[in-house]
Amino acid sequence: MMKQFQDMFLRKFLLFAGVLLVLLPACSEDILDETPLDFLAPENAYQTLPGIKQGITGLHFSVRQRWFYGSDQDAGAIMKGCGTDIAFHGEDPNSTRFMCNYVNYVTSENGYLRNYWTWNYELIQRVNVLIEGINAADPNIWAKEGQKDAYLAEAMFFRAFAYRILVSTYGDVPLVTEVIKGVKTDFTRTPKAQVYAQMEQDLLFGTTKLPARGQEEEPGRITQGAAWHMLSECYLAQGKYQLAADAASAVIDNYGYALMTERFGDRQNLVWGEGDPYYDLFDYGNQNIAGNTESIWVIQVEPPPTTGGGSVEGNRTFGPAYFRLGNTPDGFKAFRGEFRNGKYTGYSDTLGRPVAWLHPTNYAAYDIWKSDWNNDVRNARYNIKRDFYYDAPGSAYDKKKINLLVDYAAEYEAGTRDAMRDSCQYIYPYWMKIADPCHYFTDPNRSGGGSDHKDRYAIRLAETLLLRAEAYVGLNRPDLAAADINLIRARANATPVDADDVDLDYILDERARELYGEEWRHITLRRMGKLVERVRTLNNNPKNPGLNIQDYHVLWPIPQNQIDLNIDAEFPQNPGYPTR
Repeated sequence: MMKQFQDMFLRKFLLFAGVLLVLLPACSEDILDETPLDFLAPENAYQTLPGIKQGITGLHFSVRQRWFYGSDQDAGAIMKGCGTDIAFHGEDPNSTRFMCNYVNYVTSENGYLRNYWTWNYELIQRVNVLIEGINAADPNIWAKEGQKDAYLAEAMFFRAFAYRILVSTYGDVPLVTEVIKGVKTDFTRTPKAQVYAQMEQDLLFGTTKLPARGQEEEPGRITQGAAWHMLSECYLAQGKYQLAADAASAVIDNYGYALMTERFGDRQNLVWGEGDPYYDLFDYGNQNIAGNTESIWVIQVEPPPTTGGGSVEGNRTFGPAYFRLGNTPDGFKAFRGEFRNGKYTGYSDTLGRPVAWLHPTNYAAYDIWKSDWNNDVRNARYNIKRDFYYDAPGSAYDKKKINLLVDYAAEYEAGTRDAMRDSCQYIYPYWMKIADPCHYFTDPNRSGGGSDHKDRYAIRLAETLLLRAEAYVGLNRPDLAAADINLIRARANATPVDADDVDLDYILDERARELYGEEWRHITLRRMGKLVERVRTLNNNPKNPGLNIQDYHVLWPIPQNQIDLNIDAEFPQNPGYPTR
């Protein structure tokens, strides 16, 4: 398996790092007699500063493509909340995919879940190869003092990033800090404590060797603030609450980070005619601007990309497939859509072309907003779109708000229309922070209705405050936790929370309000010991409430092929899963 990782690295380095393959012309005998230059390997790719920088770019690109709404449908949707307390699969709640049924889906043979294992170990292998190359490079290649350590620290950050996913998802996992060369079939599972210790070491190195905010070479590169934030989460996972609070405080009290509390950007009222600072955080072009003091690590997508670029499918993942609604009750196409290239697309430039992979639970869409429904700006109509309107010229319903229960009552009663499909796949609340309103067609060569090219937050200060609040709960200081939470709630115009009401469940509620579509909800729930409990009680998948989650699902199974290939050492399966 690790031999496959090594081979995959050599192939994918060329793709992800953007290095051009040199193809030798067949028409020149002289050229054919030269030393071959038609491939790059770690031995020669990382001998120069540009080559090393390409290696760093490759790490960024890989993480963006695989974990931030990239081309894999299940991976992005699941890590961002599908199968937790906040979401279920909307396109087909009875699907064999997207964690609609834990017992049937979470198995050691599931290829989608296997990606979580293989992708992270591939990333770790690439990091280790890059570290080896950096350390072996000529000391004279560096352009300035500290650059070597900064590049090492950035690579180590991604190793910690990968182990963060692995140790949360599988528990004890092989700790690999050296390049795997040749075939290795005797891996063993390293205790979590040792894996966390390596993560701490990697991240602590970054807290001093990475550039501070504003000193990074390019937008999207890793800074000290990101390392401190990730370290705080690492400490929380181990119950080291004071260290977690201190690490979060290092971000909050230094570097000039601050919550955005005033309107900003040049598109403030372009779409809805109103807005607030929370809306502005997610508007196109606002994530990297100098005035945004809340962003800590931003995934680069907008052109021209500096750390990989490409497109994201958050729109397809989180949005309802409204354009599939069919006809109005009086027989007209319900959504005509934008007119492009001589025809109507069927979808709008405001909403794009979602697929409904992820549908919010009632808890996420309604329950957490009840106490401040009209006050909390995060629930404003321009932040969560709850009302949809027919776009059907000629119909009596044109421009009218869609009311499924009223408009299609006769069809539901007659059994000619599927009410569950209408409400699970076609019409449901849609978070505009994930969409890219009025920007899908700006660059036809890059944009499309299902994908967009808006930068995405990987880390922002609001989450750092919530990490510190979580640490304060662990330290039995709900007063300090409430103070941090209320900074976020004040920005949202929400009622302040009393210290007596702050516990882990309240923090999870606030994280859902503030970070829906951003946080890695599975990791958060596992860290707090809340995954099984909250999925059972809060996931209202209409076909399978509670998703048939069992106690042992707090960890996923080790992929069976990993166990089968590890022929020279015992590699036990996680409890609850079949062994063979």
